[in-house]
Amino acid sequence: MNEKGLGLRLQKARKVAGLTQQELCQKSGLSYSTLAKIERGAIKSPSIFTIQQIAKVLGLGIDELLGASSAVIEHPKQISKSGIEFVYFDIHGCLVQFFHRAFVAIAKDTGVSPDIVETVYWHYNDAVCRGEMTVAEFSQAFGEQFKVPDFDWAPYYLDALIPIKETHELIKWASEHYRVGLLSNIMPGMLQEMMRRGLIPNLGYDAIIDSSEVHAIKPEPEIYRVASQKSNIDPSAILLVDDSRANLMSAEKLGWRVLWFDDYRPKESVERVKQALEF
Repeated sequence: MNEKGLGLRLQKARKVAGLTQQELCQKSGLSYSTLAKIERGAIKSPSIFTIQQIAKVLGLGIDELLGASSAVIEHPKQISKSGIEFVYFDIHGCLVQFFHRAFVAIAKDTGVSPDIVETVYWHYNDAVCRGEMTVAEFSQAFGEQFKVPDFDWAPYYLDALIPIKETHELIKWASEHYRVGLLSNIMPGMLQEMMRRGLIPNLGYDAIIDSSEVHAIKPEPEIYRVASQKSNIDPSAILLVDDSRANLMSAEKLGWRVLWFDDYRPKESVERVKQALEF
């Protein structure tokens, strides 16, 4: 899509209709920042839902508003009734139950109290999930703390993960109707190994945001900006499914749609996601 051309056509059509940006926002239900970004070409590819809303208010057809660029616009598989086109799923607490069992196993093998094991883990976790440390360096730091040579975190972590079958079925269903992606705080190489072991579905994801590759973690705003860019969708058309309220609120501040997932009640959570994605 020629975003600058679209912005100019939109600006001209709005002025012909005698509307200010604020008035068009009120009538279309868009935020002022979103409309302003489209008009100046800062949003690469507004969602079809957004374009439909603008065109309706201006009394134009979608093709008229898009101009020649309509021939190359990427249409989504589906648009929910509320305008969702892209769904990002968190991994831990959504697709797999979290790995606290690993702390118990490490404590048993090392003789160190589980609470100390967990404290040391969280001390280094952010750095390794940002890709500032390798898993080998993380394992070495762990081992040095407990005086355990050749300590290896990976098998403890991977063996402790339990797939959440209900969410696996959900993401397969969602991928048939919507564009879907993964957005996770995760250590280098672990996501690929989880797919290889069948711990998470190995689908043709439209985007995978691995914190260790983008060097940012949730709830930092940067990781959501990267995810928005890779989805090539307006933030208002993205839904994040995550088990962390802090992560959800950070995404919501950037204009995303959000939904909290409770891995202790996966069936109820899956039903709420499906309701949000009703089309």
